[in-house]
Amino acid sequence: MQKRVVAGTAAAMVVAALGMAASGTSSARAGISNLALDTTAPPTTLAALAAAKPVIARHAMVVTDQHLATEVGLGILKEGGNAVDAAVAVGYALAVVNPCCGNIGGGGFMVIHLASGKNVFLDFREKAPLKASPTMYQNAKGEVVPGLSTKSYLSVGVPGTVMGLNAALKRYGTMPLARVMAPAIKLARDGYVLEQGDVNVFDTHVKQFARHPNVAAIFLNHGKPYTAGERLRQPQLAKTLRLIARDGSAAFYRGSIARAIVASSKAHGGILSMKDLADYSVVWDKPVLCEYHGYTIVSDPPPSSGGTTICEILQILAPYPLAKWGYGSVDTLHYLIEAERRAFADRNSELGDPAFVHNPVERLISARHAAALRASILADKATPSSQIKGNLSTQEGTDTTHFSIVDAHGNAVAVTYTINFLFGSDYIAGNTGFFLNDEMDDFTSKPGVPNAFGLVQGTANQIEPGKRPLSSMSPTIVLRGKRLYMVTGSPGGSTIISTTLESFLNVAEFGMNVQQAVNAPRVHEQWYPDQVFVEPGLMTAAVQRRLEEMGYRFKVVQSWGADEAIVVDPKTHLLEGANDRRRPAGLAAGY
Repeated sequence: MQKRVVAGTAAAMVVAALGMAASGTSSARAGISNLALDTTAPPTTLAALAAAKPVIARHAMVVTDQHLATEVGLGILKEGGNAVDAAVAVGYALAVVNPCCGNIGGGGFMVIHLASGKNVFLDFREKAPLKASPTMYQNAKGEVVPGLSTKSYLSVGVPGTVMGLNAALKRYGTMPLARVMAPAIKLARDGYVLEQGDVNVFDTHVKQFARHPNVAAIFLNHGKPYTAGERLRQPQLAKTLRLIARDGSAAFYRGSIARAIVASSKAHGGILSMKDLADYSVVWDKPVLCEYHGYTIVSDPPPSSGGTTICEILQILAPYPLAKWGYGSVDTLHYLIEAERRAFADRNSELGDPAFVHNPVERLISARHAAALRASILADKATPSSQIKGNLSTQEGTDTTHFSIVDAHGNAVAVTYTINFLFGSDYIAGNTGFFLNDEMDDFTSKPGVPNAFGLVQGTANQIEPGKRPLSSMSPTIVLRGKRLYMVTGSPGGSTIISTTLESFLNVAEFGMNVQQAVNAPRVHEQWYPDQVFVEPGLMTAAVQRRLEEMGYRFKVVQSWGADEAIVVDPKTHLLEGANDRRRPAGLAAGY
């Protein structure tokens, strides 16, 4: 991997001075004593960033934000399974050991790079129920009713995860469904010992658990919060998983699980029907592809905005000498922020479910469009967002899950899936044992009205029956020439796009190893609100002062996202894995 001098911040200069040597261990895991939530993770120190080293493996690598799920995936690979087999096993395992965010009650996206060179995209995003309507979250006065789109049964979209995982396994896997699901079933049946990071997540929702008896029976210990060292068993979820392992997707979408979801929805004022579940389908499609300085970005198309927006930002940045300017420098941050500002304005205005709206992806990622946007960037002044044309966008939950896998054959899988906010809607249907999503909040409840995350968007993402909501999820694979180079992605709502983008730039432009790349402080600009979000340590005082003189307003956020990434060293061909420091319960492991 090429090494460059990294400039612009004290942290970066420490990294450059101390070098980029990688470790030779096969797994590495941060202490679980830190909080697992990305909003409370402690900032990195200069010494920690300089010393950060990836996990090295010769054959295969799995990186997830929950160590037990990583071990499940690695076990499948060691038994001869391929990356898709391992991804399906990990997806089901995370539903057990990471119930806030891993799921079978939500949906997501999968990007696959096959050793043959073929790239494919799988859309298993949730759909709006057939009885959904554009004004379903508004009262008689046309006002958005708080909570309807997040913490009621009206917030639940038709789940896609089960059909998505099963479809991927059927098309590209090598193992039977029952085999790859066996570890998840065992973890649910026998339980697993909670560590402090797990407990910290549960503690955020103790009151919500107590409101629903069937939830409290699982996630409270005789009415009290679980503590570290105790074992969490989920026998109801184990039963649900056994049904899926035996009967496949039909168990979830047409059988007893579907009936339980619909019955619970009707009992609590929801609109889900058996037809909604029976009619659900996944979509196989071509990924979004774009070129950047000899790299090929392979990412997700609509209804994800991730791949399109990442590619648009990269096309704007392409002529600028970022490597020369350095990480965290005035020039790098100025042009990165302005590129993000313009791409997010396009994202919020023009993208949606391709079954319902036209998505001008080729135009948005074209060199001509990038040149026009680049021409509007002033060299020494911030552009007010009010001067950038676009629509305002809706909120996305930040409590998503991403994992990255590379197998010994050269197949790679990037998966990001979600139930939206932490523990989704807070509802579990009957005795099914899994949380249902509140993904309907990703639609526009009312055009022009900002959601909790401050995003504002228009009618392209309005609620319609059977429609999939726009997403920022960005599972991404990077090729160098025709060879696999990087697998990356993150949770974090709208910040997913900037996190995934910056993890790539940190390696490709600034010479960081992949652990430094995912640990490094981040910047995010999403057009509105007209302020720049930054993590502590990104800028020196002098850099911040100069940017503020140019008109930028900064909001410091302790941390966000959790990039789980793998890089293939182009010289040694060794795999380098990195679990984000912001999710200390995670693990990168390989063999």
